[in-house]
Amino acid sequence: MDNIHAPTVPSGPSSRPITNGNAKHLSFAELSQKKENLEAELKALGGVLDSHGVNMDTPLTRDGFPRADIDVAQIRTTRAKIIHLRNDYKDLMNAIEKHLHEHFASLQDADDQPAAARTGAGMMGDSIQQTLDEPFAKVNSVVPGSPAYTAGLKAGDEIRNFGYVNKANHDGLKKVAECVQGNENQNILVKISRPAEATRRQELHLMLTPRQNWGGRGMLGCHILPI
Repeated sequence: MDNIHAPTVPSGPSSRPITNGNAKHLSFAELSQKKENLEAELKALGGVLDSHGVNMDTPLTRDGFPRADIDVAQIRTTRAKIIHLRNDYKDLMNAIEKHLHEHFASLQDADDQPAAARTGAGMMGDSIQQTLDEPFAKVNSVVPGSPAYTAGLKAGDEIRNFGYVNKANHDGLKKVAECVQGNENQNILVKISRPAEATRRQELHLMLTPRQNWGGRGMLGCHILPI
């Protein structure tokens, strides 16, 4: 996918790896980030169902035949993804709960140690150290007056995160299209890296609001390519 002017949700099965396969080996910061990613993805998929005027329980057949007024295949695919993500979310919350129990148990043990040894014992160091995801896409062009232009995107910007989308899950930029479609008229946090000098880059957080009827094609008004 080289152009996201007309985003669509793929009708085939998702190639997304199991979100929680190694949750027990992740740090608290990584668990929290995965929780935010899952919540954002579930919200986006819910938006896809809303766009069809259905929910998880709406009948997809009428008089024994698939309804012709909705995209039954896309809705079934979206529902399957939601069910899968809900299971991942449940497992992830169990992992977070276990991590917190272990953390506070370690604090209780630390109370028996000398004060000097306890310094900083209550601080989850991995939760305050920010790590940057590797860029997965590059902005090729931006249309003046478009939502992307208003957000501050510029040609040459490298995208590290687009909402819940990152290098590990962008699936050839298909997830970017899903995120755009599921968040029309809603803010999406876009983390970018921009060349500032020969040896320095700016790390910026932009708020992008996809919308139609801005005077051009699509809901973004920019063209991005995978890196």
